[in-house]
Amino acid sequence: MKKLIVRIAEGLGNQLFMYSHAYALSKKLGYTLFLDNSSGYFKIKNRLRNYELDKFDISARICDNEDKFDTYSKDFKRKIFKIFDIIKTNKSFYLEKTDKRKATSYNILSNQKFSNKLITEGYFQSEKYFLDYSCDLKKEFRIKSNYLNNSNKYINLLKRDNSVSICIRQNRYSEGKIKDNIKSNEFTQNTINYVKRSILFLKKKIDNPIFFIWSNDFQNLREYFNEKDFIFIENEKNKSLNDFNLFSHTKHFIVGPTPFHWWGAWLNKNPNKICIRPSDMNPSNNIDFWPEDWISI
Repeated sequence: MKKLIVRIAEGLGNQLFMYSHAYALSKKLGYTLFLDNSSGYFKIKNRLRNYELDKFDISARICDNEDKFDTYSKDFKRKIFKIFDIIKTNKSFYLEKTDKRKATSYNILSNQKFSNKLITEGYFQSEKYFLDYSCDLKKEFRIKSNYLNNSNKYINLLKRDNSVSICIRQNRYSEGKIKDNIKSNEFTQNTINYVKRSILFLKKKIDNPIFFIWSNDFQNLREYFNEKDFIFIENEKNKSLNDFNLFSHTKHFIVGPTPFHWWGAWLNKNPNKICIRPSDMNPSNNIDFWPEDWISI
């Protein structure tokens, strides 16, 4: 059996990108897809995030322990294997290509030869990698019902009205070991400015829009968005999953510069949805991060 193993890391939005790229790659190559759910999280610096794909109805299985690099000694071997892989004819690693500034873009699958066990690593944050499998992925990324609050008070509100999803990511550069509060505050302020511009645009495009705000931290947001005009989505139990599920009930999106909200908008099945994205903000190193049919504001 030919195996494709994807190294999963980071938060939920990035996990979905990694899985989607690997899913599409496995189909194109005729390999069976497996997930490495621990190698990207064993280091202390990576423990701010958790593996969350097990909460979804994905078809891929977890790889064997012998195929993981989830200890420091195994990780050292992985680095050695990747160096020697450069000169191998049949590659054992499929890595995202980046330049010296770590910038990347969509790359077409080349005519490389691969070994029967192939490991893929990288973010691959562009729909161009997996657009041909969008129907499959929308089924794969259904959240298991036992993690959801199906009596959530926001569901009927989102379904009933011309609902617009707004997502504001706070503390982006203040959560890791190296904290930059000034950069975080600037990012939040730029997001808010973009949201304000997009609201004015949408009010001219749709009748009686109702704006709903998602955030990882609501601190100070009410200073910018009056509660009379905006509804704040504040889930407590299984917050990230219930937040994510509510995106599926929304009609339109002012997509925030975050992979988490990107996926909420992309997976939404409303055929008439309007998706707005910022013209001057890209949370990814991939220049092809934003879908071409989303409106740039």
